[in-house]
Amino acid sequence: MLARDSYRHGDLRQALLEAGLDMARDGGPDAVVLREATRRAGVSPNAAYRHFADRAALVEAVSSAAQARVAGAIEAEWDAVPADLDPVATAHAHLRAVGVGYLRFARDEPGWFRTAFTVPRDLTTSFRSDKAGPGGRTSFQLLGLAIDELVAVGVVPAERRPGAEFSAWSSVHGLAMLVLEGPLRDLDPEVASAAGVRLIDMVARGL
Repeated sequence: MLARDSYRHGDLRQALLEAGLDMARDGGPDAVVLREATRRAGVSPNAAYRHFADRAALVEAVSSAAQARVAGAIEAEWDAVPADLDPVATAHAHLRAVGVGYLRFARDEPGWFRTAFTVPRDLTTSFRSDKAGPGGRTSFQLLGLAIDELVAVGVVPAERRPGAEFSAWSSVHGLAMLVLEGPLRDLDPEVASAAGVRLIDMVARGL
């Protein structure tokens, strides 16, 4: 634990955020408690209010950080796409990377996934930099980029491009939640992964 006088230049905010992420990882957004975050950071509860006005502010920040981790997982899948594919295959592979990364994160980090996407937010916040992965794009932006590629190579008609992210996102998120806490939660991980790939291919065809 860091000493109280060791926090400088925003370090306390980061320490509180990391404590919130630890709590969210174990128990989702409901487990994030401001007073517990201050205890873990080794400061008095009043010290937190210079950085987070209340628990809701901390939960929102933790949610943004969790979304950045989702984007990072998607980027890892995206970067693994072979460089020697033709443009059509590359576009399909990038869309698949978005879906696979999203579903894998939901399976591997359920607490963070719930925190990322069950905290009420306005859609406009989906583009904020604090939700971006190391490559500077959010998961929503990566999905849009993948669909743009499909349009560019002629797989998706341009007239069907507007709003396509919402259909694709809703489909994959629905499967993620069914596997995470719905009737498919006992599904074998390999079967669930295969179902995810088939769903993503169906989404591409549907677009």
